[in-house]
Amino acid sequence: MTSLKSLNFTTLPKADSNPTADRRLRTIARLEEQKLLLRDANFVRKVRSFAKKDGVRTSIESDQRVLPWWRKNIDGSYLFSIKSGSKSIEFEKGKAAISVPSLDKLPTVIDTLIAATRSGELDTQLAQVSRTPPTRKKVS
Repeated sequence: MTSLKSLNFTTLPKADSNPTADRRLRTIARLEEQKLLLRDANFVRKVRSFAKKDGVRTSIESDQRVLPWWRKNIDGSYLFSIKSGSKSIEFEKGKAAISVPSLDKLPTVIDTLIAATRSGELDTQLAQVSRTPPTRKKVS
């Protein structure tokens, strides 16, 4: 017991979770994936999951397809939107896309969005999307 008396014990503080910071980090990671998808059309996300194999829980790494957040407009320009789940984030009322003149300008737009997310400019938009409850289909 003499060795334990030489230690200073204290209370363990509760780990603070910050949903705003979590949303920012998740959005920035997804925007970085979009830049990688621009460079390589065959880019896939590596996802780790767990499954029981022969009664033992093992880690399985699989590929998950990354869908582009941009699409070609009628006039030849591109429209880029940030997705949260299956919904696009509205930057202004009724405006959920950013018009980009060409595909080679898209990385600079993504970098601008990453900087805006880091500085907290998109916090209200990200919070709005996460607040809406999922719609459930009625079973008849």
